[in-house]
Amino acid sequence: MSSTDASRAAGSDWRREKRERTRRLLQQHAMRLFLEKGFEATTVEEIAAAAGVSHMTFFRYFPTKEDAALEDDYDPMIADLIAERPADEPAIDKIRHALTHGLNQLYDSERDVLLARMRLVYRTPALRAGTGSRRDADQRLLIEALAPTADGSRAGLHLRVVVAAALAATTEAIRYWAESNGADDLRHLINEAFDALRAELTHEAPVDESAD
Repeated sequence: MSSTDASRAAGSDWRREKRERTRRLLQQHAMRLFLEKGFEATTVEEIAAAAGVSHMTFFRYFPTKEDAALEDDYDPMIADLIAERPADEPAIDKIRHALTHGLNQLYDSERDVLLARMRLVYRTPALRAGTGSRRDADQRLLIEALAPTADGSRAGLHLRVVVAAALAATTEAIRYWAESNGADDLRHLINEAFDALRAELTHEAPVDESAD
């Protein structure tokens, strides 16, 4: 690589890192203001001013105020973890293990932030509505992660049903966690939700892990 190419690559990396820092800063200030003032009472102009940028810069990163509250990096991370699972592992188990592994990586450091965001979402009608459209995008993302290892018969309706059921189980575990103000460990709740799902699918009694 020539010195010119190296300089261009370094410049590209710097710009990408700067964009990511700005995006995170905007989202951090947005969440702080949403929690302090309420979602509806907070304006885009206030978020931008707190982050030291213009409101037009805000819209270059987030199309709407709702996106600043709902967007995160978790789903792409889960999709990557799914792609790393063994090829012969059932799709439902790929999703479960990817979720629990992903949570293990960030739970201790980001638990409080995630809990505050989920509590905000479930008490704010506009954000609850936004989660519905995002669930469709999440489903497509997970199907794309699973499809390369799925045979033709599973890549259609079967896979869509499995992913939809897994997302529903995950959503209910997160809702339960948020409504209880994080009284239980979210990782345990997700495992419990998947145990319940598997029990209904196989007619097996759920395993009571709390008895161990």
